[in-house]
Amino acid sequence: MGGDGDGGGKEVKEREVFIKCLAKTSQSCTASQEGLKRYWFSLVSCSRLVCEFFPACVTMRGVCVFLLVCIMALSVAMPDRQDPFLWLSALHGRGYNEGSLLADTTGGECPDECDCPPSFPIAMYCDGRGLTAMPTVPSRMKYLYLQHNEITALPDSALANTTNLVWVMLHHNALSTDKIGKRAFAKLQGLERLYLQHNNLTGVPPNLPRSLRDLRLNNNNINKITPEALEGMDNLTILYLQGNALTEMGTSLRGLNSLTLLDISGNKLKRVPDSLPEHIHQLYLESNAISAVPEGFLSKFSQLQYIRMGHNQLTDKGIPPNTFNVTGLVELDLSFNQLERIPPISQTLEHLYLQANHIKEFTLGSFCSVVDVINFSKLRTVRLDGNEISTADVPSDSVLCLRMANTIEV
Repeated sequence: MGGDGDGGGKEVKEREVFIKCLAKTSQSCTASQEGLKRYWFSLVSCSRLVCEFFPACVTMRGVCVFLLVCIMALSVAMPDRQDPFLWLSALHGRGYNEGSLLADTTGGECPDECDCPPSFPIAMYCDGRGLTAMPTVPSRMKYLYLQHNEITALPDSALANTTNLVWVMLHHNALSTDKIGKRAFAKLQGLERLYLQHNNLTGVPPNLPRSLRDLRLNNNNINKITPEALEGMDNLTILYLQGNALTEMGTSLRGLNSLTLLDISGNKLKRVPDSLPEHIHQLYLESNAISAVPEGFLSKFSQLQYIRMGHNQLTDKGIPPNTFNVTGLVELDLSFNQLERIPPISQTLEHLYLQANHIKEFTLGSFCSVVDVINFSKLRTVRLDGNEISTADVPSDSVLCLRMANTIEV
């Protein structure tokens, strides 16, 4: 009995000594206690890291700490058993340590309503938090995620100190053009991606950085783009303007020498924009009110491969001869228009969409001017359904011209 009592008293004493060691009130920590102390702080840091990725666990932090204390007590009481913190050595082996798991506060603290993971300290995640105003952004940030909120204004001061930003995601908010400061983006000289789609903009925000490579302004209420709005954006490669209220583009696209993808579908355009960049690769003009295309429309675009003009008002009269008979084009969509004939196309075209027009004849000459062993169409997809022809109207020798087609729908 006495032996058991002495043993129990010894264990209590050991725990008391370790707690003093943990609290740094004693200078006589044993080597084993020093090791356990390091593990203790690693666990606390680890719990912080986990809660960065799983915010719901914050409410259980008290429970987690209680369980950690229990494990610590067991490890002190039973030093001969296997170390319950042995798994932490794996984290240390992967390069993690107590310091790397702590939050970076350089340039300011992370706002309570956002997440700034210690493993990626230059990114701030505030998406889908129900925010109505801009949070304070630490100056170290390069990647800012604020999408899917209800933010209504972006004052000049909001990003004034975060001059290293590379990505800013503000799509799906309630921003209006008059609530965006004239200098809100002016200092972001290294900004590459700016997402402002699905807001309430009526114009392009002023003084956008000329460093932009990817600008998304689609699904707003933009009705006009001034020539100055995009001037000097030599690096811009992607521009999304679909789903707005544009009636014309003027010369706003002039000078966008690096632009490869332009989407202005779903607007109110009545003609093809002037001054389209020569290096355009993908051009999307569907769902407008375009009734004609200019002479030599595609001749100057040597890199254009995809053009979509479905859901417009194109007629045979509005398409000059051989407009689409250009080498290099891969996909052509002229569906849901008012065409009565199949326009001549290049033999290198691979996908043709002409469904839902008023086409009355299957003219094989539109696909192949000459048919032999080496001359035939490269078409793989042909959509002619929803017109005024049937399979009986398809010439028998079309199998030679369209020998590579996987899908022909009439």
